[in-house]
Amino acid sequence: MGHVEIPESDISGPVGLAGAPRPRTAASRNHGVAPGRVWRAPTTVQRDHAERPRARHRPDPRVPFLVLTDLVGMGVPTWLVLRAGDQPGPGAAAASAALVWAGVRAARGRYARPLPGESSGGPYAHFGDWLALIGVLAVLLAVTGGGLDPATAVAALVPGLALAVLVGTVGRLRTTGGRRARRVLVVGEAAGLDRAVNLLNSRKGHPYTAVAVVPVGPAAPDCGTPAPGRLAPEPADDDVSTVLGGAFAHDADLVLVAPGPQLDDDRMRRLAWGLHDGGLALCVLSELSGVAAARVRPASAAGLTLLHVAPPLRHGPQALLKTALDRTGAALGLLALAPLFFGVALAVRLSSPGPVFHRQTRHGRHNRPFTMWKFRTMVADAEARREELSAANESEGPMFKMRRDPRVTRIGHALRRTSLDELPQLLNVLRGDMSLVGPRPPLPDEVSRYDERELRRLAVRPGLTGLWQVSGRSDLSWQETVSLDLWYVDNWSVATDMGLLARTVRAVTDGRGAY
Repeated sequence: MGHVEIPESDISGPVGLAGAPRPRTAASRNHGVAPGRVWRAPTTVQRDHAERPRARHRPDPRVPFLVLTDLVGMGVPTWLVLRAGDQPGPGAAAASAALVWAGVRAARGRYARPLPGESSGGPYAHFGDWLALIGVLAVLLAVTGGGLDPATAVAALVPGLALAVLVGTVGRLRTTGGRRARRVLVVGEAAGLDRAVNLLNSRKGHPYTAVAVVPVGPAAPDCGTPAPGRLAPEPADDDVSTVLGGAFAHDADLVLVAPGPQLDDDRMRRLAWGLHDGGLALCVLSELSGVAAARVRPASAAGLTLLHVAPPLRHGPQALLKTALDRTGAALGLLALAPLFFGVALAVRLSSPGPVFHRQTRHGRHNRPFTMWKFRTMVADAEARREELSAANESEGPMFKMRRDPRVTRIGHALRRTSLDELPQLLNVLRGDMSLVGPRPPLPDEVSRYDERELRRLAVRPGLTGLWQVSGRSDLSWQETVSLDLWYVDNWSVATDMGLLARTVRAVTDGRGAY
């Protein structure tokens, strides 16, 4: 069957691409073609400026230059600064910093060639690498018992970061030339197609934009995206020409296929052949959700394509390193921020009657309760007044959120806007109740209303910052907050933590969602 009348749809007429030559149908196929004959894509649709996609993370020929730049750019300034500051062993310290810097950069993929339109993270990515460097060096310094002055050592690492940002910016401008994000044509049955388009076009932070759709079967999509053609429920010889024509008409450079019962293995294979022969990249939407790409490893067996999904990190070297970085970071933070602690405590004490610190029972890893510390930002009897404000709760979930909470003091607004009220939680991190990065620690009455899905947030230690903090904080809905926390619980890594710490700086400066 080569065409289908579309009921109650904005796409009328036969299946296929509007204006294209009438294609052959499934019934008109030549089923007597020898199996060894090479299949070729239909040639009715062409695009002169077609560009074949590059393989993902193909080795970059600039790698030797980038590695040498990182080694020299970190090692030489570090040696000069340490030597000028009369620090012991400047040569060994500089060599260690350079080697660790290159290792961190390699582990986080800074020497890999990105896909067209794929973001490298910009300066914040380099800052995350730098924080990882400081964490690793701090652990090495504690183990070896070196006598370096911490302030001088950190200052010595700054020129290497500045050079990395400069080289990364210049390289990004030269390789991308301001290239736009990838324009995607989505192919699939109406339900899967709508889900993919709505998620791609409603969320930011990724390089894909759905510009058109080609639905499969008679059901009409509801995503509001242009549909230049439609595929029949059964395979037809015009499948490739319809998809290619729709992609070329909307200048798409990637075809995303949402698999379904009407897109069987043979149909997908022929579509892939045609798209690749036409110079278009093909991407297949997986049913896996909330799984980071680093946890997925493709494999082949018995003619099947398998996706091995690694379990979440719960034990092992990364967990031990995370604990070491948490304790070291919290200790250094408490020492470095002692003057700020004193100033904030004095401001809280003088601004309103009541204690300086607010202690509150929260639930942590494995649902264990602990006492969390914060600077007090509300009036002394805030907990007693919460019940009378329950009708003004702006959250649809178990959390209590109120944009203009009358219990918040004047200095409390400023502390919340800058997140300074959270600093005493470094004590909780030092004790092991919390981590520097993790989900938001919930209250006991919130946990009592959790379902099985929400309870999984408590599989890891709660954090001083996390995805919730850098993605909008209180502006997020409850379901968005849970989704972000669950993604972190299953996909965290030390590299992810360093990136989130770097993004926290921007989130605190921006102040969005802090109230």
